Amino acid sequence: MERRKFLQNTCPTVTFAFFGLSFVQACSKSDDEDSSYTSNSNSNSNDPYGNDSQSSNGITESGNTITLDLTNSNFSNLASPGDFVNLTSVDLLVLKISNSEFRAFDNCCPHNGSKNAWSYSNEKFQCATHGNSFSIDGNDAKECNSGSTTGGLKKYSASLSGDTLTITKS
Repeated sequence: MERRKFLQNTCPTVTFAFFGLSFVQACSKSDDEDSSYTSNSNSNSNDPYGNDSQSSNGITESGNTITLDLTNSNFSNLASPGDFVNLTSVDLLVLKISNSEFRAFDNCCPHNGSKNAWSYSNEKFQCATHGNSFSIDGNDAKECNSGSTTGGLKKYSASLSGDTLTITKS
């Protein structure tokens, strides 16, 4: 048997035996993707109010339009530029750029669909599931769960009027 054929036949079997199910599980989606609110703290804490009454959380959804009442205590983590909240109940990452500008993105990881494992730095969101980083410039946006490990997150229109942020998904 040639060396190349031997390696082609043997390596996959040995690799699977060595890594076992942990390798397969590492490439699957997380089971706990039902939290409705996480912030830019590294704890990814769940929304203490749950999904039952979004308007009391400062979130109102009507069709493709999501309105956020930024005076609600759920948005106190948006105090400084670079702060963000992950609103899993409406599938959004909301990032504060400045006192007058916010940006909103689809919170679904283009690589494998995770929604609650985000961190932000250096103008990129990073998904902690596999460590992939995605840009916020709105260019080269990748679809949710497309297998892409680079590119950008899908960006939505966001406009601020007083303490109300209106996001339009399109």
